[in-house]
Amino acid sequence: MLQTAPDLVSGVLFTDHYQLTMSQLYFREGLHEKRVRFDHYFRSYPDYGTHQAGYCINAGMGSLQQWLGRVGYGESELEVLRQQRNPDGTPLFDASFLSYLKQMGNFDGLSIQAVPEGRVVHPHAPQTVIEGPLVMAQLLETVLLATLNYQTLIATRAARIKYSGRGQLMLDFGMRRGHSFGANAGSRAALIGGADFSSNVGVSHAMGLPARGTHAHSMVQVYMALGMGEIDAFRAYAKAYPDQCLLLVDTVDTLASGVPNAIKVFEELRAAGRQPLGIRLDSGDLAFLSIQAAKMLDLAGFEDVGIALSNNLDEISIWQIVTQIQQEAPRYGQEPEKVLKRLSFGVGTRLMTSEGASALGGVYKLVAVEDGTDWKPAIKLSESAVKTPTPGLKKVLRLYDQHGSATADVVTTKNDEFDSAVSNRVYHPTQTSSSRELRAGEVARQEELLEDVPTSGDASDTEQSLQQIRERRDSDMASLHPGVLRLVNPHIYHVSLSEPLHKLKQDLIADLKVRRKP
Repeated sequence: MLQTAPDLVSGVLFTDHYQLTMSQLYFREGLHEKRVRFDHYFRSYPDYGTHQAGYCINAGMGSLQQWLGRVGYGESELEVLRQQRNPDGTPLFDASFLSYLKQMGNFDGLSIQAVPEGRVVHPHAPQTVIEGPLVMAQLLETVLLATLNYQTLIATRAARIKYSGRGQLMLDFGMRRGHSFGANAGSRAALIGGADFSSNVGVSHAMGLPARGTHAHSMVQVYMALGMGEIDAFRAYAKAYPDQCLLLVDTVDTLASGVPNAIKVFEELRAAGRQPLGIRLDSGDLAFLSIQAAKMLDLAGFEDVGIALSNNLDEISIWQIVTQIQQEAPRYGQEPEKVLKRLSFGVGTRLMTSEGASALGGVYKLVAVEDGTDWKPAIKLSESAVKTPTPGLKKVLRLYDQHGSATADVVTTKNDEFDSAVSNRVYHPTQTSSSRELRAGEVARQEELLEDVPTSGDASDTEQSLQQIRERRDSDMASLHPGVLRLVNPHIYHVSLSEPLHKLKQDLIADLKVRRKP
């Protein structure tokens, strides 16, 4: 089997074959340096089947910046391309084209604008705008979509899970369920979207956090197989990690063995002047077991010890657990809020794989081509109006009402001044007959969402801190109407086109329909 160097697989050759063949065509036709603009956006929120998202959390640009800063067409990459052949055996890629890639094949000539990571984003409004020479803008498509779409998908799921858990501590345990090394991107996105910590050691370090985790059932099984007991395993763990002692208590019998043995070890730790962290429940009726474990810990004097829950959790199962505890805890003499405040959630498979919605429908569409000193808007027609992109140079405005709530995103032409002091008619991005009026004074504040993104330099200079990203996330989510945050059948957040942009789109569609007639 042919062995390929890892940097060849994850470097500039991380692209689709047709990106290179199209780029060679542009080169042959003398179009390769013509400046163009592409928009990246997604068409619909993730739909998990039984529940749906009403917003997304933007993520992935930091990873893309790192990639841009380290790739290029070196001799190894060019040799791979030289080996490509046409059916008649001749080289697929001309020597002149490969020479161009060697000399000019970097992404420094591109300019990028993007909605910053951590911010809430919505369908049909550009998340990322790429401008620059046609060949290099084209060659960026595959890696941009693969990076930004997946991380936005996972960050969104993490935000929903964090919300359903009422902001309690959340840990990403999904690495082992990830798609090979794609799990690194998943863990990064989870930390952006809602996870406080991750079990992923490398990504945690890269994001400036300590890795977190507990132990597996196998640790207890080893001791039991060697003729010892669950409590011996717990004692060994407590001895090794006296200040980070969180014990998995469901290997034998959660309430009859695990929790009582954990309490004994916690008492020994306390006698030694140490403070245990808590227990982890990984099977059974997690709501009922949380109530019972909390009661047992309270009776033993460990009211401040936490209870971590895991086992195929997602936003719906966590919401059900929270609801059940609220209803059932008083029956056992427990205060629901006291039980809930000691919970944390370890989330794995359903977060890392975005179970139920395995991909985000993000696209990368040509919207304008420079012609001399002017920009010509570009459009394509589709039988589905959803697949007809919005042409031209644009900006994205977020509108806020008098209470500080985000009420709509409006996409306008680049030079359009959106005056909220007067009434404005805005239009649905794809349903041409649907419009609404924003009345004068209805909008208290507006902001532009797209910001310039550095495309070169050291990654540490370009990638923003996790704290900044999380602050943006928290601020944007706090500005959303509760209905938009709803886990099932969320309220529709309005994304609209301004009247000038809507007219431009409809005029181009009409012109293209005329020109396509035989």
